[in-house]
Amino acid sequence: MKKLMTMTRQFRDDENGAAMVEYSILIGIIAAATIVAVIAIGGWVGSQFTGLCAKLNGKGLDAAGTGNGACVPAA
Repeated sequence: MKKLMTMTRQFRDDENGAAMVEYSILIGIIAAATIVAVIAIGGWVGSQFTGLCAKLNGKGLDAAGTGNGACVPAA
């Protein structure tokens, strides 16, 4: 019985698992923030290119150099 009580106290006082859980939570928070940032920045960059495309539509050169290049956004 004394051995069981000693093992129980050791298990209760062991902090190795707690550190692993804390690091796992920290990694999860960083991953979630990264995903949100990539999605937000991706949408902003897409809208910037769409606006640029609208401004330059018909003002560029096509591949043959004839001067009627058109900006067609990908569907």
